[in-house]
Amino acid sequence: MNIIGIIPARMASTRFPNKPMAKIMGIPMIGHVYYRSAMCKLLNDVWVATCDREIFDYVKSSGGKAVMTADTHERASDRAAEAMTKIEQETGKKVDIVVMIQGDEPMLFPEMIDLAVGPMIDDKGIYIVNLMGKIKTREEQDDPNTVKVVCDLQSFALYYSREPIPSWKKGAKSVPMMKQIPIIPFQRDFLLKFNQLTPTPLEIVESVDMMRVVEHGYKIKMIPAEFETYSVDTPADLQRVEEIMKNDRLIAKYQR
Repeated sequence: MNIIGIIPARMASTRFPNKPMAKIMGIPMIGHVYYRSAMCKLLNDVWVATCDREIFDYVKSSGGKAVMTADTHERASDRAAEAMTKIEQETGKKVDIVVMIQGDEPMLFPEMIDLAVGPMIDDKGIYIVNLMGKIKTREEQDDPNTVKVVCDLQSFALYYSREPIPSWKKGAKSVPMMKQIPIIPFQRDFLLKFNQLTPTPLEIVESVDMMRVVEHGYKIKMIPAEFETYSVDTPADLQRVEEIMKNDRLIAKYQR
């Protein structure tokens, strides 16, 4: 199977402008994501998809692969789909699975990609997978930048929200609180289909793209990941992640 990773990234961000090039341990954040994703042996290739020349030039100068995309995309999945089409044209190889890896996940481990892709390799009836991790603090539970998810008994997503779910106020403290980890494998054709689906009311209200999949009646397989990772949405997140990554076991493998 031809399985590739695509990391959508752009400099424009209302919460944290120029975030992909913000440095952690002397390396731009997009570099951490790229190097760590490329360590996954399941991936035939990893590409950064961007509309910004600064990101493109950095990735290329570091020996990585990058593809320029339109600057009109509002969602990472749109950028990933355009990039996939261009990569297929450039390489002459049709893609089977696209792993969309958000560019603000500098703490990811390659084993997380293995976890996410595995169910899709085993069952071609699974079109999309999300990883999920435990929420360990009330602060993270209340943080609107953290996307929470609840699942059915077969570990398919029921609902996503930026609000605390299940409700703490109704005695849910004994129920595991889970967050979405944005490492998202798509079957190739489903990525294209997803971007053609009509945006849905709850997707808009919750500001979570995955609600579109749920509302249109498709299933998202959720896979638990026992890795401690944090997304970077703000400068404060960047400082926290840098402090944690001082003891990271992977940095020495790519830090120059």
